[in-house]
Amino acid sequence: MKIRNRGPRAAGLAALLTVLAVCAGDAVARTFPFGPHRRSVNDLGNQFLPFHAHLWDLLHGRADGGLLLNWQSGWGSGFLPDLGTYLTSPFAPLVALFPRADLAYALYAITVLKSAAAAAATAWTLLRIREGVWWGAGLLGAAYGLCGWALLEAVYNPMWMDGLIAFPLLCLVGVWVREGRRPLLGTLLVAGCWTANFYTAYMATIGAALVLLVTAPRRRVLLRGAATVLLGVGLAAPVLLPVFLGTRHAYPGVVRDFAAAGGADLAARLMPATYGFSTPALFVFTAVPVLAASLPFRREWRWPLLAAGVALSLQWGPTHLVWHVFATPNGSPYRQTFVLAGVLVLAAWQAVADGLPERRALLGGAGLVALLGLGALGSAQATGWGWVLFAAGLTAPFVRRGRLAVPVLAAVLVAQAAATTAYGDRERLARLDDYPAWSAADTRRAAALAEADGWPAYRTDSGRPQTTGNEPMLLGGQGGAYYSSLTPDVLTRTMAALGAGWTSRGRNLQSLDNPVTDALFAVGARWRDGAVVRTGPAAPLVTVRPAGRGPSYGPSPFRNQELLLGARVYEPPGPDGACRTGTETFLWAPDFTGTARLGARTVTLRGQLPKWRAALTSLGVRTGPAARPALTGRGPHGELGCLDHTRLRAAVAALRATAPTALTVTDSGFRATLRPGTRGTVVLAAPRIAGWHCAGRPAEAYGGLVAVRAEGRTEITCSYRPPGLRAGLAVGGAAALLLGAWATATVRRRGPTPALPGQVGHLAPGGVRA
Repeated sequence: MKIRNRGPRAAGLAALLTVLAVCAGDAVARTFPFGPHRRSVNDLGNQFLPFHAHLWDLLHGRADGGLLLNWQSGWGSGFLPDLGTYLTSPFAPLVALFPRADLAYALYAITVLKSAAAAAATAWTLLRIREGVWWGAGLLGAAYGLCGWALLEAVYNPMWMDGLIAFPLLCLVGVWVREGRRPLLGTLLVAGCWTANFYTAYMATIGAALVLLVTAPRRRVLLRGAATVLLGVGLAAPVLLPVFLGTRHAYPGVVRDFAAAGGADLAARLMPATYGFSTPALFVFTAVPVLAASLPFRREWRWPLLAAGVALSLQWGPTHLVWHVFATPNGSPYRQTFVLAGVLVLAAWQAVADGLPERRALLGGAGLVALLGLGALGSAQATGWGWVLFAAGLTAPFVRRGRLAVPVLAAVLVAQAAATTAYGDRERLARLDDYPAWSAADTRRAAALAEADGWPAYRTDSGRPQTTGNEPMLLGGQGGAYYSSLTPDVLTRTMAALGAGWTSRGRNLQSLDNPVTDALFAVGARWRDGAVVRTGPAAPLVTVRPAGRGPSYGPSPFRNQELLLGARVYEPPGPDGACRTGTETFLWAPDFTGTARLGARTVTLRGQLPKWRAALTSLGVRTGPAARPALTGRGPHGELGCLDHTRLRAAVAALRATAPTALTVTDSGFRATLRPGTRGTVVLAAPRIAGWHCAGRPAEAYGGLVAVRAEGRTEITCSYRPPGLRAGLAVGGAAALLLGAWATATVRRRGPTPALPGQVGHLAPGGVRA
């Protein structure tokens, strides 16, 4: 059968089995969208859903900001690095086809589609690597798409699923490199994989390079492969360089040391229906390692040695760092495990391409895998259903009665994957933070925020409590909350100095409900206590401050707010420890966890530095007898500050009196018309992240905010360009020129290819027409 007929059959079978297994497992677990249990755990609900909501707004022309700058989050944050990290998958724009309130359904559909695409791409690639039975390629393609890493790790990090697709595609590029064909398409595929998600594409590229090294260790082929990868990465540079520089300007995460997993847990993770956050999800349909382990009994050593080498590299510190771009990740330390699954599938294909191997080799392979499985006897991660299904997987390849083998293998494959999916759904929900699906209350909140919106005259903050770390993108408005792997260092440090709270060790900044910061950041309305309320007087988005470098922050957020405001508005509590009548009491206890009560008002604080930081919190305006706040919990009790609203109104009035007379905000900057004779420093109420330029030169900083000297100008124009964008465009352009020259030289070197009578296309190795 010709490849062009077998390929679609194998890809279709792989995709069908993958979708069936994933949906069946979620249905058994009664997980969204098949039941009441939540699916949005960890970063799926906290990051990916809000970022896709912002993408939906961009595609529908409803977002504040554009591809370069996001005005909605973190008082104005760079968006291109976030776009390149989370949203450049070719599947991401599909969210635009769904209603905005149904984005959770969109993400589920996209995740299942990515799994199916990875399975289909693998099945197709297997037939290009080596001719064989189409059903074997289809089953193995599904086994890869349903590997434990995909079902347990990447399922709530949908951007990683692009790496699952990238590995078989890059192996296909390796086939073309080996044959000296399709340099243009191969390079474009590399560029597409790296653009979709550079992190997992990097891992997939290492894996594909190892496969090429095993299949074609010739110098010319390896050089051609290196050139293809370098040109492809060069084409992706306009996205990659801003992302890379964005990580350099991000608030530092946790530095961890790698600790290898124990042998018993490793053996357990080979089985279906297991889960462990700090151990590798090694499961891939049990017939796959059996087939791969049968190769030595046929005197084929290359693929088993490659699989063993990749497996060992997961456990050794230096190679662990190579796999993870030389930094141990904050979360799961085995994010490259999908490459091992892919290598095992490729090894299994060598054993099954011509049909199931003879019984002696199968017995040897099953025996080796069984011995590995017995190592799990000392692990708490092994489960009863895991053992049963593992045993079924060991015996499934021995079914040889006519056409019975295919349905038996398919049934065991689907059963193992569905059980793993269902078990993972349950365990993630029990062990990780989870987030509710969009509700009618969210619809009402978003509508209220939209009705109150006055951007850019003033900001509307989505307020507290927060459902996710990226509430402004999910619900609307232009707030201070923001959570990303690229949260800027200057934003975190500035907001911390002003009293903001955080989680995730400073990368998940929370909305700060405080009259002074509302005034400073032009917040005119915010969500509070179940409704949108108008805040006190707010300064405009752009103000004029005294000339100079701006405030130098100290340890007290009360004093830091005053320094940035330019006026004294807080006073210390009296000798009795209470604020005077008419002032508002604020508590600053960043490392305190518990409750604080003053009169009828009780607030909850969560502080445990450095992971959690409690925000500066209002305890209400004193109207009655003097009373000290009562704190119940653990940690330092902090300090009190008493806000005088009369002084605050006077300070805001002074800022409004000297503010620009006109302001135009664009998707990547602003233009302000100054009053005649303006002197001093023009300040934008947005963090001075790298990339801001004003009046033709890099912007200055005023208390962590964007600033430029007035110098007698009547108009100020500032724009934001992500660091690395120009260099990335230059590298991408150079790569495109080199690729064009290479493709042209290849065509000229080959000359016209004579066609045989009735021939369409070319003949693949072995005489099979592609």
